[in-house]
Amino acid sequence: MSTDTPASAPSDSVSERYLAVQRSDEFAGLRRALRGFVFPMAVAFFLWYALYVILSAYARGFMSARLFDSNINVALVFGLLQFVSTFLIAWYYSRYADRKIDPVADKIRDELTGGDS
Repeated sequence: MSTDTPASAPSDSVSERYLAVQRSDEFAGLRRALRGFVFPMAVAFFLWYALYVILSAYARGFMSARLFDSNINVALVFGLLQFVSTFLIAWYYSRYADRKIDPVADKIRDELTGGDS
C-alpha cells in the first residue's frame, strides 16, 4: 500500500483559473456593479422600513389618521407600501441584473468553463 498522493495538477489548474478570474478587472467590475445596486437599495429600504416603525411607535396620532372617511388609516397604507416597495425593488433588480450583471457573469462563466454551460 502506497502513501504517495496522486498528482493534483488538474485541481490546481482549476483553482488557478478561479483565482485568475477573481483577480480580473472584469470580475472586479461585476462585483462593483452588484454592490453599486445592492448596498444603496438595501440602505434605502432599511430607512423606509425604519421610518414606518418609528412613526408607528412615536407618531401614533399621525399613523392612526383615517383617510377618505373610511376605516383605512395612514399606518395601513404605509404597511401596504412596504410590500409594494419590496416588489418594486425586486422588479428593478431583475431589470438591472439583466442589463448590467448577467451579460458579464455569463461571459466570465463561459471563459471559465470553456463555453460548456
